[in-house]
Amino acid sequence: MKSILVFACLSIALCLAAPAPDAEIVNQESDVNADSYSFKFETSDGTKQEQHGSLKNLGPEEDALQVAGSYSYTGDDGKTYTITYVADENGFQPQGEHIPRS
Repeated sequence: MKSILVFACLSIALCLAAPAPDAEIVNQESDVNADSYSFKFETSDGTKQEQHGSLKNLGPEEDALQVAGSYSYTGDDGKTYTITYVADENGFQPQGEHIPRS
């Protein structure tokens, strides 16, 4: 169940970091293996994202996807925003200067 939550959070993060409709991908790399993956891309509008993930064994019959990455984009105010994150059995944990800390 937790791995589904992690996947859902990652999907949201990917949507938030999606390039603008008129941006073009200028650099893209990926590496996919049976138990891990990594990718990164950069678009013509300066948006960047990179992520890597691997399976983590939580017990005899439970694995979870452990993911770490970052993305950056230019906001409507002209500032560049960068978010780094970890997503694992503890959920999606983003960090960024503009994200309030609890």
